[in-house]
Amino acid sequence: MKVSIIIPALNEEELLPKLLDSIKGQDFEDYEVILADAHSKDRTREIAASYGCRVVDGGLPAAGRNAGAAAARGEFLFFLDADVVLPPGFLRNVYDEMQERYIDLATCEIKPLSDYQMDRIVHRLINFAVLLNLWIDPKAFGFCIFVTKRLFDRIRGFDETIYVAEDNDFVKRGSAYRPLRYLNSAFILASVRRFEKEGRFAYMMKGIKLNLYRTFRGEIRNDEVVKYEFDAFNKAPDPEDKNFLDNLEQRLLEMEEHHWRFSRKAMEQSKERNMKQLQPRIQEYSRLIEELQSYVKEKRHDNE
Repeated sequence: MKVSIIIPALNEEELLPKLLDSIKGQDFEDYEVILADAHSKDRTREIAASYGCRVVDGGLPAAGRNAGAAAARGEFLFFLDADVVLPPGFLRNVYDEMQERYIDLATCEIKPLSDYQMDRIVHRLINFAVLLNLWIDPKAFGFCIFVTKRLFDRIRGFDETIYVAEDNDFVKRGSAYRPLRYLNSAFILASVRRFEKEGRFAYMMKGIKLNLYRTFRGEIRNDEVVKYEFDAFNKAPDPEDKNFLDNLEQRLLEMEEHHWRFSRKAMEQSKERNMKQLQPRIQEYSRLIEELQSYVKEKRHDNE
């Protein structure tokens, strides 16, 4: 078997069918779907079984992904979450590109399942951060990690002692053997329910806090830094300044274009030279984040 799709889940009866329908509609057949269920109280297991998924016992995401991988028969492991949707051709594109480029560890562009401008901006920032960090501190999200079974086994899977950001730890350890690559042929559609649950501005500040903690103090192994939850609820979008966001988005588009030009030449140059050329992009990205932080603080103050 070529691909094992592994989905950790808890009480996902509402969104899981959308993902499974998008998988069922792919033009790729050599795959299996394994749902690692963390003892759901709703119809999650029943729905998964009705789509022909194999269901195993899971837990928090790291434990669920490991349980799914232990049952997997595929050469490649595609880790998704229940609240994503695959566009047409996704499975074939990911599999073919990993084969053609001899890739063992990959991620791809993330697009929001939302028309809200702030969501689009935040996802552009996230994608650009992933691109920049390919050369510095590789990171990827657990709902968008593709890895060969041999590399997964070599690094012994996800660290179940980590409370949150176990996906970044997994990618960091995997990259010590095989570099993380950013796929050109695929993107994934991700839910914005966590933005809606916590508020977009609050969620962004939480992400910045989490990354700063990991950078200076190490992995997070308890809930003292941030709280991790499964369930979601709807919340009205935060107020936004369209002029500010338009400007931010345009600058991001320009940075992305420059970075793709750089990436096409990067493999021909030494790592030291690559880092020197990346510095202006890193500095500009830092300025964007600082501006967004100031904007977020101002909006939060206005709302209090």
